[in-house]
Amino acid sequence: MGSPLSADGRPPTVDRRLPTTDNPRMASLLLKPGREKALLRRHPWVFAGAVAQVKGRPAAGETVAVLTAQGRFLAQAAYSPRSQIRARVWTFREDEVIGPDWFRRRLEQARKRREGLIGPDTTAYRMVFGESDGLPGLIVDRYEDTLVVQFLSAGAEYWRETLVDLLAAWPEVRHIYERSDTEARRLEGLEPRTGLLHGHPPERVRYRENGLTFVADIFRGHKTGAYLDQRENRKVVRTLARGRRVLDVFAYTGGFTVHALAGGAASVVAVDVSDEALRLARENVAGNGFDPHGVAWVQGNAFEVLREMVREGRTFDLVVLDPPKFAFRADQVPRAARGYKDINRLGFLLLNPGGYLVTFSCSGHVEAGLFQKIVADAALDAGRWGQVVRRLFQGPDHPVALPYPEAAYLKGLVINMSR
Repeated sequence: MGSPLSADGRPPTVDRRLPTTDNPRMASLLLKPGREKALLRRHPWVFAGAVAQVKGRPAAGETVAVLTAQGRFLAQAAYSPRSQIRARVWTFREDEVIGPDWFRRRLEQARKRREGLIGPDTTAYRMVFGESDGLPGLIVDRYEDTLVVQFLSAGAEYWRETLVDLLAAWPEVRHIYERSDTEARRLEGLEPRTGLLHGHPPERVRYRENGLTFVADIFRGHKTGAYLDQRENRKVVRTLARGRRVLDVFAYTGGFTVHALAGGAASVVAVDVSDEALRLARENVAGNGFDPHGVAWVQGNAFEVLREMVREGRTFDLVVLDPPKFAFRADQVPRAARGYKDINRLGFLLLNPGGYLVTFSCSGHVEAGLFQKIVADAALDAGRWGQVVRRLFQGPDHPVALPYPEAAYLKGLVINMSR
């Protein structure tokens, strides 16, 4: 991981030279005949296989015009020569100039969309969600006065310094930290990068979620430090937990565990492979006034731990399964399906009749219908029968643009097991 400070202890030097896109000789992508249909439906991606010709010599991330085979304008997009997604659309309007003023407007629009969606008892949420906010490849998560950002596309990388300057100008922002260290960046041909961009953020930030207090490690934690997309779903678990014996699998830093305790759970067992994550989970439990010694903490591989629990004949009234992404690409879906089936089968075997299984998949390539089928097959193999009483999704700060269904990556089921 990169150091957040330069060798002399100061923030890294930022090159303030701005990219420009007002060149009348803008490069262009000419599509193959009939390959403009997705763009006409306002989908923001142009795949490499749809491109017939590149006119000009655009640099990675530079804005190009996307044209039909007949030369008709379709969109302005960021060029990505090393990605299968060869261009990501900034705008479908020809008269807009992609530059600092344009990005300022888009960022303000994204911020205003969150107004009214986030309650006063929550101070951590996603402020910019890439393509769904018209800013492909840009992720901005807020933890009170600290922003954690990811530049995951060639276009976002090209405009990186401009975007940082614009975000730093927001009055509520004191610190900005970069976590551009995901698989998505590698697929764009970009090297991973982390470090300080503005201010001096602490390694661990405190924030409130649904009236509860949490700490996130923004330097080394998963994603940008916490799974902010599960905020609304943790509230659901809180309402189900009263008087129940709860098993929280893939517990990470205890988001579901703390909410279950706040909901009056009779007991909680929290399982995660990372000892460091469980240490932070204990801190989060204690920070909300609960005794961390009252939770059974189990460090180990979730599949192995659950198999041992089944052998021991242990049972629970509420089982939460929130595994990491099993499928990063479409060709990994069959393997991911086997993993989801196995962990859900074990979850059913550990669940008492009348209990609830709350199960998730954050693999975007595993569609909601397929996920339900996998869970149904797991119940069949376990000899169990249940009903889906609620479907769960990512929170409203992770919106899904209508032409871009790929943004709907998180899906969950609340299943009441009757027998």
